[in-house]
Amino acid sequence: MNNKKWYILTILFLLGALFLSACGGSEPATDESADEPATTTDTAEEETMDEEEDMEEEAMDEEEMEDEEAMDDEEEMEDESMDDEETEDTASEFDTTITIWSDELLTPVILELKESFEAEFNIGLIVENVPDRNDQFPIAAPAGEGPDIIMLPHDRLGGFYESGLLAPVDLGDKAGEFNPFALQAWTFDGQLVGVPYNVENTALFYNTDMIDTPPQTWDELIEMGAALVDSGEATYATALAGTTYDAFPLQTAFGGYVFGLNDDGTYNPNDLGIDSEGMIAAGNFIQDNVEAGYISNSTDNDTAKAQFAAGEIPFLMYGPWGLDDFRTSGVPYAIASFPSATEQGVPFSGVWGFAANALGDNVLLAQTFLTEVLATPETMELLSIGSNRPSAWLSVENPDPDLAAFAEISTVAEPMPAIPEMGSVWGSWGDAFSLLINGEQEPADALANAATQIRDLIGGSAAGMVNIPGSWQAASGLCGGDWDPACEGSALTDNGDGTYSATYDMPAGDYEVKVALDGGWDENYGVDGAANGDNITFTVAADGPVTFTWDSDSKILTVETGG
Repeated sequence: MNNKKWYILTILFLLGALFLSACGGSEPATDESADEPATTTDTAEEETMDEEEDMEEEAMDEEEMEDEEAMDDEEEMEDESMDDEETEDTASEFDTTITIWSDELLTPVILELKESFEAEFNIGLIVENVPDRNDQFPIAAPAGEGPDIIMLPHDRLGGFYESGLLAPVDLGDKAGEFNPFALQAWTFDGQLVGVPYNVENTALFYNTDMIDTPPQTWDELIEMGAALVDSGEATYATALAGTTYDAFPLQTAFGGYVFGLNDDGTYNPNDLGIDSEGMIAAGNFIQDNVEAGYISNSTDNDTAKAQFAAGEIPFLMYGPWGLDDFRTSGVPYAIASFPSATEQGVPFSGVWGFAANALGDNVLLAQTFLTEVLATPETMELLSIGSNRPSAWLSVENPDPDLAAFAEISTVAEPMPAIPEMGSVWGSWGDAFSLLINGEQEPADALANAATQIRDLIGGSAAGMVNIPGSWQAASGLCGGDWDPACEGSALTDNGDGTYSATYDMPAGDYEVKVALDGGWDENYGVDGAANGDNITFTVAADGPVTFTWDSDSKILTVETGG
């Protein structure tokens, strides 16, 4: 028996001893119906014809009811998902189970390990597809309802680890098998807080029917694209799939950055680069080319992807998650590194992995599963193929040449900051580029305002703020842009009774709104007071005042128009 199995069985033995010492056993379930008296009469002669007819009718009714109930049961069983059935089966079969929260892609991949793992270790394995796990985990874990293991992007680690939600992991000699960059991304305060399994980043896709050789500079990219636009062969030279992460390679090409680095290579939250000269230069480049008609003014991710797949644009900054769509569309493409401007453009890189819930009931087993079952070349290969991403395990080479191209570009990528302060950046950073792309503000002004908001958030000046960001803010004239959770003009006033309210004048129109706390999006509420819920819609029939009232107990926002 190998060391891995001895290790896990030793843990199980200890858990079993504790379990037996606490429990005295259980009694078998009894059949209550066995004690019930028979209801039929002793002799048939005593029954009358009427009683026989009544019994026959009752029997027919009972048979019909049983048939209907059976049909209903069958329909209910068909409606239940396979995941639920497997969860119930596993929970009832094993005394100890490990629950993993994963995503749609990797849930079936990890389930391939289920049968062999359960047979070898006599531990149940439950794998659940939880799309909003990043938001649910910090709520469920402290309540004792979280998973034992959760799949996470590395930029969520800082906040979770500081909150005591993640348990450290020791890979021992296996650490040498991993991409050092991946391990660095999953290390916080000197502790490895999980096992990384893939590395992802964006690259430059280009249409090989339109472009023979990829551009080396952004000026060349625009020049090539402009020729195609002017000739009617393309709609735009390129489109942006977003304003922050997706546009970062263009921003870094002009010297833009988010946070500077300390001497030890860690990010310095006191060195914010959103209003740096390089970021402003990137903003000017984008705004100029949007006005010239060579960069689309849309920053919708799906729209940009569809435009490239349809051959409407020759260039697109995108990630490996678009490969299936591009292959299905039949668009001819190749993958290249990003162009330069004043320096080489580089993307952010994200490192995905699995972490152990520090507040779970099976922390030691979860850590062991990560180091002894997940951290193997066989499992890592399955995860790489299943996620369609380059592996964090050095010896695993995905046979897909496109992924090899992404892996090569990842060597120069910047790890997305995993420090808690990064949560204060996304909203204002994205809003600034939306404003300058739409020509509503000059890049220097938009980015200066964004940087001020971010520094205030990091410094805690917005602590306690209850705001109602939405599509109405700019129209009211209270804020420079929409969906700004730190705009002081749209903050509600504390009424001293657990409610917050304000009345603002705004023009007629249809709007959306949410409640955001502390000047950011970390805690926000939507329809029916749901955390991270849907946007609340409201209509202003005629120009006039609108009153917003938020109840901090129910988390529900009430919107009153017309008075």
